[in-house]
Amino acid sequence: MSPQIRLEDHVYERIKSNKRADESFSDAVDRLIGGRSLRDLRDVFDDDQTSRMRDAIDAADESDRKEVRSVAERFE
Repeated sequence: MSPQIRLEDHVYERIKSNKRADESFSDAVDRLIGGRSLRDLRDVFDDDQTSRMRDAIDAADESDRKEVRSVAERFE
């Protein structure tokens, strides 16, 4: 026998709206939560590595913002 779970209505509706026609609810939940989460990596990197990665991501984000502004200015 499968265990039963209780879901808030809004969670149920989100699953239902993302469920494919050929899927059971179990299949949909498995697909939607399947794969590895970034949380699985929390013990892989130390604080220094995490800090360097965050800095690199922030720098890339800033570079992207500058590029977008530059392109937008050409169309003004």
